[in-house]
Amino acid sequence: MAKPAPRELEVIQSSRITPNMQRITLGGSAMAEFPSDQQSAYIKLYFPKGEAEKPDVRTYTIRHQRDGEIDVDFNLHDDGSSGPASLWARNTRPGDRILVGGPGPKKMINQEADWFLLVGDMTALPAISVNLAQLPEHAMGHAVIDVMDPADIQTLERPLGIQLHWLVNPSPDPKGERLVEHVRMLALPDGTPSVWAACEFSSMKQLRQHLREALKVPREQLYISSYWKLGQSEAQHKVTKSRDAEQDRA
Repeated sequence: MAKPAPRELEVIQSSRITPNMQRITLGGSAMAEFPSDQQSAYIKLYFPKGEAEKPDVRTYTIRHQRDGEIDVDFNLHDDGSSGPASLWARNTRPGDRILVGGPGPKKMINQEADWFLLVGDMTALPAISVNLAQLPEHAMGHAVIDVMDPADIQTLERPLGIQLHWLVNPSPDPKGERLVEHVRMLALPDGTPSVWAACEFSSMKQLRQHLREALKVPREQLYISSYWKLGQSEAQHKVTKSRDAEQDRA
């Protein structure tokens, strides 16, 4: 089946929800055919360039969905590394329009488990937030989230049995060790875990190795993905991610 053409949506509202997170509400008449219940699904945003150039395409997560509207949260950067998405999020105003592809499939944590572990950085915070809110009330486990500033810590809906661990680091981790080091220190429950993790590429690889080799997480209970790679564009990261997936399957 052919993918539907991107929809042109309108910026309804733009608000800074934390120092490094901008929330853009998108809506308009094209939302009439947008499927319901798409929180945590991914969408493609098309950022125009010159007339003869293809637009820059970036992937984002739907944080909230209401009748005729979706919220998309953008991780901003103040270190000079702002790409087209964060620059657009800083400057867009109500009434602006943007092409939006998708939504693509939702990547949710497997809820059939004795306990749960969710791990990620600010790029994964919207998806982690939706996953936490949809866990069963009796769920127990941990969520480890790396943010850039103490003021980026958000109040998240979650079962009381899920402990939140906020790591505060203003700059990226080039060695990819920060998240996995904290996971190693956790006191984990007995039984079969279900794990959802998404972060920078190097962090993902270290987490994946630990989760498989040390924690013995079954493949069907593990979702892990890299959302970006330090020093690479989204197009470059896509190639790196594809090569890694081939090696991982070998």
